[in-house]
Amino acid sequence: MASKAFPFFSFTLLLLLPLLFQAVLAYSNEKKPSPFEFLQHLQGCHKGEKVKDIHKLKKYLESFGYLSYSKNETHANDDDFDDFLESAIKTYQLNYNLKTTGTLDSKTVSKMMSSRCAVADIINGTTGMRSGKKRQHPAGSKSFHTVAHYAFFPGNPKWPESKSHLTYAFLPGTRADAMNPVARAFQTWAANTHFSFSRTEDFANADITISFESRDHADGNPFDGPDGTLAHAFAPSDGRFHYDADEQWSVSVTPGAYHLETIALHEIGHLLGLHHSSVEGAIMYPTFTAGESKGLHGDDIQGIRALYNK
Repeated sequence: MASKAFPFFSFTLLLLLPLLFQAVLAYSNEKKPSPFEFLQHLQGCHKGEKVKDIHKLKKYLESFGYLSYSKNETHANDDDFDDFLESAIKTYQLNYNLKTTGTLDSKTVSKMMSSRCAVADIINGTTGMRSGKKRQHPAGSKSFHTVAHYAFFPGNPKWPESKSHLTYAFLPGTRADAMNPVARAFQTWAANTHFSFSRTEDFANADITISFESRDHADGNPFDGPDGTLAHAFAPSDGRFHYDADEQWSVSVTPGAYHLETIALHEIGHLLGLHHSSVEGAIMYPTFTAGESKGLHGDDIQGIRALYNK
């Protein structure tokens, strides 16, 4: 009896294998929730409430520079919607040109849930996202001035006058399809600034290095998995640029994937000294959507030329 049962079992297993494979494939391809997904059920929250996951909102705002509790503050890790949180939300709303209600209205939640650059909007208490700077147009133009919203890092760090030519290198293990998009992004910045760039294989001595990193990668700024923070770079002259390896990346504009060249343009802006802009069309605007392609905006070009007085 056993000998007859074994072939039957084997035959059944062979029939089931394709179904099992499809199930495993479907599970592996299943879209994981965004690290910012928790914000959805907080919509409508306001000061005075106590709601589950408010502490996650506090951590979110702290990570992007909007909130800082003192060490002995008891509300830092609880779910109380306190005065500090309301003030932080108002600052966030100001930076993103939203109505400053101090509550988690639908537009604020939608913006907070957007995938974004991991660089904080506020550094050491300093934000430049909403500060307007008048820029005069040439004589005879229709408009006398516009208001620019570019910003610099605190202290205005920049590359020295002698470093107008910068070398860049890809660290070992960098995915090959990212190299041309990054090169094009450098070319775009070169065409609009006094900088020139060239690629080198000597990554140990390059001015700028590019790599793909995952989660905690020992630079003090861990990534958070798919659809949260996408990439980050450091201010001059710390030339490190990291993509989040856990994202879906694409060379061409592809639904559901983040455009390598667009994100490179943004992060190179940081490498040159630009901080975040409140102009939504600017490449230095902090948030991005999958399938989106952007180029340099007048605000970006004004900003980099103002920083270097060129």
